[in-house]
Amino acid sequence: QVQLVESGGGLVQPGGSLRLSCVTSKFTFSTYAMSWYRQAPGKEREMVAAISAAGDTTHYVDSVKGRFTISRDNAKNTGFLQMNSLKPEDTAVYYCHAGAYWGQGTQVTVSS
Repeated sequence: QVQLVESGGGLVQPGGSLRLSCVTSKFTFSTYAMSWYRQAPGKEREMVAAISAAGDTTHYVDSVKGRFTISRDNAKNTGFLQMNSLKPEDTAVYYCHAGAYWGQGTQVTVSS
């Protein structure tokens, strides 16, 4: 059974940092592009960042450019999202997505 498991979320003050991880199993992770999405209460799920299968191309939504960095380690079947200079509007459940699969999500709350 394919699994994508996110971790690293939590409560952080504005200006703080978090690093999300997405560990995959029973899945040829290295052959798929990977994305991070987020969904805030009452809002639609939006793509935050994406990375190609080889890790050589990335894309970010304008609101996180310069603050978030997506990366991956194909040898460890793991993707990452480094989030710096966090803002209250970054509060959401964050999901990783690869192929046809989604993780269960990890809550990120930015609040003083």
